[in-house]
Amino acid sequence: INSPSLGERQMADYLTNELITLGLTVEEDDAGKQLGGNCGNLYAFLEGDSSLPPILLCSHMDTVEPSTGKKAILEDGVFHSDGTTILGADDCSGTAAILETLRVIQEQNLTHRPIEVLFTIAEEIYCKGSKHFDFSKIHSKEAFVLDYSGPTGVAASKAPTILFFNVAVHGLASHAGFAPQTGIHAIQAASKAIACLKLGQIDSETTLNIGTIHGGSGNNVIPDLCTVTGEIRSYSHETAISLAEEVHKQFENAAAEIGAKVEFEKSFACRAYEVANHHPIVSHFKKACLKLNVTPALEKTFGGSDNNVFVENGITGLVVASAMYQCHSLNEYAPVNELIQLAELTRLLVTLED
Repeated sequence: INSPSLGERQMADYLTNELITLGLTVEEDDAGKQLGGNCGNLYAFLEGDSSLPPILLCSHMDTVEPSTGKKAILEDGVFHSDGTTILGADDCSGTAAILETLRVIQEQNLTHRPIEVLFTIAEEIYCKGSKHFDFSKIHSKEAFVLDYSGPTGVAASKAPTILFFNVAVHGLASHAGFAPQTGIHAIQAASKAIACLKLGQIDSETTLNIGTIHGGSGNNVIPDLCTVTGEIRSYSHETAISLAEEVHKQFENAAAEIGAKVEFEKSFACRAYEVANHHPIVSHFKKACLKLNVTPALEKTFGGSDNNVFVENGITGLVVASAMYQCHSLNEYAPVNELIQLAELTRLLVTLED
């Protein structure tokens, strides 16, 4: 099923049919319309034991590119693509585990928590789908997001703030040969600012990168505009903001030296969080892992996920390893035995009592 970011319609239709067949009520929101896509987030609910707290399961419907014409090949117990596209295990493996869990509890008539399911759009473009979801619909206070690379039993409990910045340095155009002295060189100002910045690993929790630089219209013209984009990642939201202010200051100082002007904008892809080791969701996750005879392990990730958005909206979640490896590459693969373990673990997460 082709499901690129903002093009998840076919996947949404398939999942809607599956969920309804399994007895869930399903709603689709208008996030796609707001984002310029062709479908919205899917929210589904399955009634359960009302004496147990509800739980939210989540995976995302979109995949990275190249994704058109995916062909899964099973070889020696491992799924991989034919090498021309990604496999799509990120995040189809999580989606498959959720569907299998719902099938099994129905087939075996298992007692389970009330289950909320959220299949999001546009996660791969920095969680834009979940940011447009109406969280007043969610009753769960805890969530398991099936969207992480690693062996069964691993989960991410800490993730960073990811901050984007855009800088426009405005100079003054003039002829580079006849009147260079009348121009204000925007690229020169931007270059001075970048030279003053420490890039890469800032400290044990923070990175800074300049990603793109664009400017100039010709070799014989003093450039009147230079645009620079970059990102900051930090496990401390406050540190990310402070570092963005420092970047802004360096550009302002460099521009002021030659009379240029600066426009600076920042935006957040996601906000940092950390789930405490003593939180009940951690205990519940560890209990399910041990029941499955796998060793639980909590990690920190330097990437974002829908879980960042959940935490911002008062839902405490873990990002569970979901039988996916070498994601975002043509070498992506998913071992069958781990897909089975993932489905069994997901079942335990919704059926085990605390």
